[in-house]
Amino acid sequence: MEASDQQEESRDVTASPQPRTISAAITLRAKARQWERTQDQAPLTSRFLRVPKRLRTAVLGLIAEEAAHGRAVLFAPIYMGLGAIIWFEAQVDPPPQAFLAGLVLFALGFLLKRDAGRLFHHTLFAGMLICLGMALAQWESWRVSTVMLDSAVTTTVTGQIERRESYDNGRWRYVVRVEATEKPSIRRAPQRVTVFVRKQAEPFDLGDRIRGRARLTPPAGPALTGLNDFAFSSYFNGIGANGFAYGTPELLSPSGDNAAGSLLDAADIWLAGLRNSIGDRIRQTLAGDTGAFAAALVTDERRAISKDTTEALRIAGLTHIIAISGLNMALSAGIFYVGLRYFFSLFPGVVQAWPTKKFAAFGALLTVTAYYLISGFGVSAERAFIMMAIMLVAVLFDRPSISLRNVALSAIVILVLSPSQVLGPSFQMSYAATLALVSGYSLWKRRRHRENILPRIRLLSPLLFVTRFFGGVMSTSFIGGASTAIFSIEHFHRLATYGLAANLAAMPVVSFIVMPFGMMAMLLMPFGIDGPFWKVTGEGLELVIVIAKTVAGWGGDITFGRQPGWLMPTFIAGFLIMSMLRTRLRHLGLLLLLSSVGVAAFGSGVPKPDLMISEDGILVALRQDDILATNRERPQAFIFEQWQKALVAAEHQPPTMLPTDSRLPQISKTDRHKRLSNEEQKAVRTAMEEALDRTMQGSFACQKGAWCVAVLENGAILVTIENAAYLPAACDTGSIVVTPIRLRLDHCRSGATLITGATLRKTGSIEMVLTSDKPITSAAFNNPQRPWTRHRTYDWRTGKFDAPIAKAPPVLDNSPVSDSDE
Repeated sequence: MEASDQQEESRDVTASPQPRTISAAITLRAKARQWERTQDQAPLTSRFLRVPKRLRTAVLGLIAEEAAHGRAVLFAPIYMGLGAIIWFEAQVDPPPQAFLAGLVLFALGFLLKRDAGRLFHHTLFAGMLICLGMALAQWESWRVSTVMLDSAVTTTVTGQIERRESYDNGRWRYVVRVEATEKPSIRRAPQRVTVFVRKQAEPFDLGDRIRGRARLTPPAGPALTGLNDFAFSSYFNGIGANGFAYGTPELLSPSGDNAAGSLLDAADIWLAGLRNSIGDRIRQTLAGDTGAFAAALVTDERRAISKDTTEALRIAGLTHIIAISGLNMALSAGIFYVGLRYFFSLFPGVVQAWPTKKFAAFGALLTVTAYYLISGFGVSAERAFIMMAIMLVAVLFDRPSISLRNVALSAIVILVLSPSQVLGPSFQMSYAATLALVSGYSLWKRRRHRENILPRIRLLSPLLFVTRFFGGVMSTSFIGGASTAIFSIEHFHRLATYGLAANLAAMPVVSFIVMPFGMMAMLLMPFGIDGPFWKVTGEGLELVIVIAKTVAGWGGDITFGRQPGWLMPTFIAGFLIMSMLRTRLRHLGLLLLLSSVGVAAFGSGVPKPDLMISEDGILVALRQDDILATNRERPQAFIFEQWQKALVAAEHQPPTMLPTDSRLPQISKTDRHKRLSNEEQKAVRTAMEEALDRTMQGSFACQKGAWCVAVLENGAILVTIENAAYLPAACDTGSIVVTPIRLRLDHCRSGATLITGATLRKTGSIEMVLTSDKPITSAAFNNPQRPWTRHRTYDWRTGKFDAPIAKAPPVLDNSPVSDSDE
């Protein structure tokens, strides 16, 4: 090892403070201790009364010492992220004039009032960055300006393929840049949509122009209040609709005959094509889940892995291996860096004459850049690349590579580029793990060193290497898992308890087999001799899959319900204090963290709803303990699985399907405007009342394709209908009527609560806590006026956006008039 390396390893991971500032902090703390000694001689009562003053003096001394270490700059991304969160979580768009004026005023105060008190100066610094975060969020929203589809529609789409990804069941997912829609023509068409094509033997190439009939739907909102809003991520990813194709679309012209647009678009398509060809070659060399796993490590195409393997990796806590994150980037850069250093060590003259360490760092930087370019520019890959690039550039300039300043700098870069990521689980979990690991490394480097004779014994060197490796894996797995546990519970409502054991077994395989041989295979792929190396990589991945399925068989996947809204802010505040401070003040963060988790664990938690309605009105569920009774024999898995996790309800109770009744009128699904006679309405009401007598409380009885009835816990009657013709009978029978049809009325004349597709379009999913007097209703959206929700208020007939939702909708006529979504 070079002398410069030894000097660098002896440094602390944080930047050195200014001597004058440190001296001032030490003097202040010395005076505080002297004052404490003089107060100890005072009477007991006097000392007791002066405890607050002593505590304040001690805290001020610790704060002065923290400021002396230059830790204020580490809070810059925190303030920027807080500003972005404030902008994104607001009910309406904050006026740009307000936070821009605040940004100017705080910036002028920060620059001109340098002689002000330290606390006041830091307050100006925080206010400036909070306003900057809001401005960046506003700018990103203006920059993307994604047009979101307003309602589901079946249309003929003509467009050019920009992305593609394979699934394990033979489906292909295409991102299509829309050029035209017809039959019907969408007045407010999105620029990009995702289209699934089933059972396509030969996929389309990137750049191909296609045309086909497709069913398009807007991106889904939260399945329940507070759950993930998929429309938010789709808006900032530029995707305005999702759908599936009827059959295989027609190829209009191949990619070679189509103009790629700008040079940047051409480069983007070329990189995407290179990425797809690499993934196809890997999957051709390695079959099944092994090939899909290897391709995911290189190109980030994870959907080709089977659901069983993906679920096993998730339960075992090994999903971080699939994602191109800090682990993959660090291993690829580390393998190249160490390998190049060992290669240069074979030539002592070169090592002595040239800075080979910087050459190796530059080569590793080129490696991770190439890795990022072929990885598909994913969110996790972007963060990992920025962090690794900053660390390698720090090596080039002889700066500490592992430090909290570098982590803060990478977070600032990401918040400037895409502040919307601050609300995503990937951003939060990756930075929580990185911050915890770097802070833990900082404490480890500052520990008191003790002499040990064991490293001097050569026979024990292999044993010490193995011990240190597994000790490092154990510590990093524990720290990373503990720091991200609350985020996993908040976003995914689950926690893998055996992740430590799985990582101890799998990480040696990934570190010594999968990544080294996979890197060699990638380097040799242009020469066509990568096959043997992929075979070795596949054997390693097979072993990882076996480990994942074995650990998953132990169980240990604990499901958690929705957590209180205050838990995440308090936990994050405690975590940041604990991991970013150096003095004893960091113990306050641990106290806040543990107390918040304890209160959430032993508190009453979030009240669980008794009735849930999906945002399209198709799926309705009743909850009793851990049982969810639905009005569908096969509920939509996308919605139902979110309900199960958020409500910790494992068992599904399907409806009781009633036999076909010859007395009832036969209405086809396409006949949406049929009116029933008085005799037919009476027959429907009679059939509903008889079904209520047959069903138990809290379960559904359904006439297939027509209606369902259920008796709620508070004695009310719930009726769901699939055709507007049954509306009069449903309003006369039930207390709550739900239909996915977009009716022009929003109340029953009988006084029953009417929830239609039109109202659900603006409110999103609805949940109710049933009480004896009046249900407590909560909607996903109170007023959908944000850029990623405003499409819910668009009326394609008038081409205008509706006014904000009124607080008290009027009671309209009960005639079963419906409108079409096309």
